[in-house]
Amino acid sequence: MRILVISNMFPTKETPAFGIFVKNQVTSLIEHGYTVHVAAIQDPEMGKFHVLKKYSSWLLGSMRRLLTAGKSYDVVHAHYAFPSGMIARWFKKWANVPYVVTCHGGDLNKMAKKGPFFRKQTEKILKDADHVITVGHDLERQVTEEYGLSKTKVSVLSMGVNRNVFFSQEKTAIRNKLDVNENLTNLLFVGNIIKEKGMEDLIQALSIIKKQDPTIHLHVVGQAKQESYLQFLHERIKELQIEETVTFHGPKTQKEVAEWMNAADIFVLPSHIEGFGLVAVEAMACGTPVVGTDTGGLSYLLKGDTGSLAVPKSPSSIAEAINRVTEDDNYRQHLISNGKQKAAQNDSSTITDRVITIYEEAMEKTGESK
Repeated sequence: MRILVISNMFPTKETPAFGIFVKNQVTSLIEHGYTVHVAAIQDPEMGKFHVLKKYSSWLLGSMRRLLTAGKSYDVVHAHYAFPSGMIARWFKKWANVPYVVTCHGGDLNKMAKKGPFFRKQTEKILKDADHVITVGHDLERQVTEEYGLSKTKVSVLSMGVNRNVFFSQEKTAIRNKLDVNENLTNLLFVGNIIKEKGMEDLIQALSIIKKQDPTIHLHVVGQAKQESYLQFLHERIKELQIEETVTFHGPKTQKEVAEWMNAADIFVLPSHIEGFGLVAVEAMACGTPVVGTDTGGLSYLLKGDTGSLAVPKSPSSIAEAINRVTEDDNYRQHLISNGKQKAAQNDSSTITDRVITIYEEAMEKTGESK
């Protein structure tokens, strides 16, 4: 089987976290014995001119690939509905290649809501897709209820956790390696440093906790997509007089992220919107309890004491959820045990097997037998 993966996010050595979940699935498909080509944007830099330049180059390159090798593919897999799904739709229209779309959250919760054009394009892409994968149940609800897709055409599948990378390690050794103070209560955030991830809420929650627990410390791992927002956070930290309580470490490789997850006492994901929250499951696989906000895919992921849920955009609620984990060891151990079970359910190899079945069904439905 020859597979073309299309994505507007894909990592490089310089930006190891940019769309790493797409690369992980591509690697898993290759390990399963399939030929996979990738047409992706690998540059996270923003700014109107830069965005126009990189997207134009990506679209033109994809068009050349369609004209020269379009019919050589058995299936196309687009990550994010628009714009990646638009390219996949070209392949179906002009080369009769079936396509699958994975909706990750930002495509439905942000892009499709930018205006009528984006909404219409998203609608066409989802309607013409041979199958739609959503990474969370809230996104499944959106594509079936708001876009009218049949539930038989939609599967809920996370991108999967590589448990060869994310697993429990001995905390003391990892903390010594990373120079993490064992006498502190170490919180960890991993992700893009953007407003939608609730970073300001977490910083305010930290200032609340600090008044009762001076040992609290927040470690932030991730890429600042907008320098202006990072500067704003630094100013807010200074205003709250918690400069010594927050450390920014920048982006890290997956292996390094796994080490930080093992070093942390609690992983916190205070998002305003979240398609699934794969990074939270990665923390669970490392045996670290998770605090997250009751929004989008996190609502489903953390229910049933898989994690400690807080009200979105509420620093006081986030602080309460963190305090409950630090103060109640039985509850903490309960979260860890449930989290490991959830990680096992989202094992990347199992997820890849299910994705391959979806490809095969899409090919069969299209009548392709290349």
